[in-house]
Amino acid sequence: MVDRKDILRRYKESHRPTGVFRILNRASGASFIGSSTNVPGLLNRHRFELEMGSHRNKALQADWNQLGEDGFVLETLDLIDPPADDPGWNASDDLAELEAMWRDRIVAEGGSLY
Repeated sequence: MVDRKDILRRYKESHRPTGVFRILNRASGASFIGSSTNVPGLLNRHRFELEMGSHRNKALQADWNQLGEDGFVLETLDLIDPPADDPGWNASDDLAELEAMWRDRIVAEGGSLY
């Protein structure tokens, strides 16, 4: 028999991928950059918002409406492993710095941002 409480506890204790992601417009090369302590979860949320027509970034939403899901790549750019020696580690500062680094890199390589 499946112990649902045990499954839920193990899920809550599991490590989720923390890092930076982007939604890349294949046609224009424009990128929407973001970061999260749960990259797959947030990418799923952005995809859902775009599919429902309710994404907060209106330019990205307009391009999605025109090109459809096949016109975009949703990808993880970089991941951060939590330090083993710091159980109270807060990822927010590291994520903000990593996200800024990726934004600068994409612009320096000639890309544009949403």
